[in-house]
Amino acid sequence: MMIAMRKLLFLLLTSLWLPAAFAVDSQQMERDLQRLPWPQFRQVIESIPKMKADVEAYGPIGWSYVQQSYKTHGWKKNIDKLSEDHQKQLAELIRTAKAAR
Repeated sequence: MMIAMRKLLFLLLTSLWLPAAFAVDSQQMERDLQRLPWPQFRQVIESIPKMKADVEAYGPIGWSYVQQSYKTHGWKKNIDKLSEDHQKQLAELIRTAKAAR
């Protein structure tokens, strides 16, 4: 009986902790994204279809604008609009790009 209670308590605590541990912090991702050098930044954005489409909606001027302002532009809103899977993918791409520097 005691082992079953311990397992139940462990499962309860794990279920409360896991979502918070893997939650995506869009503000931190925005900062990390803005710190990347331009070639890596563009590569990351081009890997996320929704973000790429948002930039390309403005045609060639879109990429030109982004290149000039990506370090100060607010990306949080764009990140928040992504699906959870794309947010996780973006976080992994940023982590990989940071490690490659």
